[in-house]
Amino acid sequence: MDFDFSDDQEQLRDAVRKWVDKGYDFERRRKTVAAGGFDRSAYNELAELGLAGLYISEDAGGMGMGPVEGMVVMEELGRGIVLEPLTQTLIAGGVLSGYAGDALKAQWLPKIASGEALVVLAYQERKARYKLDICEARSTQSGAGWSLTATKNIVPAGDQADAFIVPATVDGKIALFLVERGAAGVATRGYGTQDGARAADLQLTNAPASLITTDGLVALEHAIDIGIAAACAEAVGVMDKTVAITAEYMNTRKQFGVAISSFQALRHRMADVKMQLELARSMSYYASLKLNAPADERRCAMARAKYQLGTSMRFVGQQAVQLHGGIGVTDEYIVSHYFRKLTQLEMTFGDTLHHLGEVSARMQDTAGVFA
Repeated sequence: MDFDFSDDQEQLRDAVRKWVDKGYDFERRRKTVAAGGFDRSAYNELAELGLAGLYISEDAGGMGMGPVEGMVVMEELGRGIVLEPLTQTLIAGGVLSGYAGDALKAQWLPKIASGEALVVLAYQERKARYKLDICEARSTQSGAGWSLTATKNIVPAGDQADAFIVPATVDGKIALFLVERGAAGVATRGYGTQDGARAADLQLTNAPASLITTDGLVALEHAIDIGIAAACAEAVGVMDKTVAITAEYMNTRKQFGVAISSFQALRHRMADVKMQLELARSMSYYASLKLNAPADERRCAMARAKYQLGTSMRFVGQQAVQLHGGIGVTDEYIVSHYFRKLTQLEMTFGDTLHHLGEVSARMQDTAGVFA
């Protein structure tokens, strides 16, 4: 199997890496965190590179690219621990392109692709515990339109977004809706997250909504799988940079007159870190390559990938802090911010234990010596 990237994919990687290195340094990120965790100008710069339209067809103003290009982009944004929620834009582009009616596509896809509109997924509820089929949000049809009553938590950049993709029940079945933030009955409460980004709780009270699809659970599962693949790729970029920062520190930090990178025990520990990084990278590739597979195969692949990525993220982040010593947890030193990002990503779209359960549930008929 050929795992080489095409020339176009390498050029895309190079363009995003240059923007991260030159346009999104640590000082700019620190200012964004201090200002609340979201910078619209930085998001617009991503859109100018064409990244907001990555999963949107060229006819709708996008780039018409696929999961491998998405993986390449998210790896590079991970290296810079970019705060702006491009993963949410990839989800919105994928969901609306695949499930919305023509009128809704024409209204929103060009605006998403240009960066004019930020649309995010608002699906988490307190009682759901990562289960997608548990949904207390209610929708009612009024004439030709719909209205939603719901409370959704930890919505990325929720008080900065222009619209939300919201699952809600219709006659006991989950459907997917689009709700504009400026609509009547929409309220948000924003706050910072532990990685420095921004989220919000979303309260809908008979808020007007546009129906995306009545086959909401299928569309929601696809949305989450797009998010998992993007989060896995982003995590690989975060871990890659974390390992590089740690190696550089070990080559300059001296004890007993020599660099600590010469100590055999620490070299062995770094070898273990590197192994976890490469395991994570291979599973991120696996997730991206399975993103367009049939639903059952795709869901199983995403659970496997997220479990391995969660295990690797925890190990790499904790070892990086240990190898740095006390400075590794100080806010002034960059590796602490990479550690926090890995901690946040490990819990995004289902934590490691949740996905271990998903993997187990999907292999019960084929596991063991009697399979």
